[in-house]
Amino acid sequence: MKHIAIIGGGASGLMAALFAARTGADVTIYEHNNNVGKKILASGNGRCNIINTTASYEDYAGADPQFVTYALKQLNFYYFEKFCHSIGLVLDIKEDGRCYPLSNEAKSVLIALKSAVSETGVKIITDSKVIAITKHDSRFNVQTEMDKHNYNNVLIATGSEAAPQLGATGDGYTFARAFGHEILPTYPSLVQLHLNSKNHPKMAGVKTVAEVTLFIDNKSYIKVTGDILFAAYGISGLAILDISQRASYALLHKQRVSISLNLLPRYEREELVCVIEKLFASIPKHDAHTALCGLLPAKIVTYLLEDAAITQNTPVSSLNQKDVKKLAHLIGEWEFEVTDTHGFKHAEVSGGGVSTAQINNKTMESKLIEGLYFAGEVIDIVGRRGGYNFNFAWASGMIAGKEMGK
Repeated sequence: MKHIAIIGGGASGLMAALFAARTGADVTIYEHNNNVGKKILASGNGRCNIINTTASYEDYAGADPQFVTYALKQLNFYYFEKFCHSIGLVLDIKEDGRCYPLSNEAKSVLIALKSAVSETGVKIITDSKVIAITKHDSRFNVQTEMDKHNYNNVLIATGSEAAPQLGATGDGYTFARAFGHEILPTYPSLVQLHLNSKNHPKMAGVKTVAEVTLFIDNKSYIKVTGDILFAAYGISGLAILDISQRASYALLHKQRVSISLNLLPRYEREELVCVIEKLFASIPKHDAHTALCGLLPAKIVTYLLEDAAITQNTPVSSLNQKDVKKLAHLIGEWEFEVTDTHGFKHAEVSGGGVSTAQINNKTMESKLIEGLYFAGEVIDIVGRRGGYNFNFAWASGMIAGKEMGK
């Protein structure tokens, strides 16, 4: 009988344990938290966006995004939905491809998965921190703070440094590096951004819909429309999370990063000029601040006017076409310099990690060390928002589990 150790009881680790145990292998999960699946419980604001029906390599970043292609084909949505039914989990499939447990509760995912794993006889050792993994001849020695055991295969599924409050660490990178693996620099992703502006803290709490354009070294890179939320540190919201991977990667490489906000994306520029002119013409006695509050949140208007060098109590009747065009320009292209991310503590996932060049994409086995495997976020693969990171976690875990059990 094969003896397999899985380091990390997250999504990929649990998936791997289940499929390895189904082959008849003796499987042990080492989890340093007091329970497995903490990030599963926290995902999707407690709802768990478990997978996306549309996933392809284009939804991922890393040195080689196409690394995910084989895994995603092996665990396509049809297969995954069938798998979910086999462990008692029913999915709620949204029109945009996102899927949630029908219960709308992440706890359902963990209960179903953990029950299936337990039924196969997998041993789950919690509160057990692995401090070293070594290999002697054909067997691996896994050492914890309490004891050590030998295994035929080891899977490193420790996740990344994102969300340390949920127990995330960089241990997996340390283990991989000890076996000679290259670790590409890590960075926070699906994370809020810090701005270089004296006014954004004064707009903290203001939420609106905007078109956000990301600029890297003054070149437009990506454009996303969605919620934005000003905060004391900078800016958040779904649109910001959607551009954060590329922004964070650029900051890591010391590139200049900025964003431009189109606060009224429903209007083209000339159309917006006309809208403002008509608005001002209908209320000539109103001051500029009062008038623009009919278009935008009041706090935003205050600092938009400041950037436009227009006094708030200026009657709109005294504003000329140049002023109107200046306002339309700012509303459509309000620029902010991005200085940093809000850090790993607030990031949902992490980019960077174990180089895919040293992992077999069809088996998840190390190309350097026979019997050593990797799965999930510890690998240099990061998905965009919408369930894509779980896609790769489930798929890579399944493949690793099957292969280790052979």
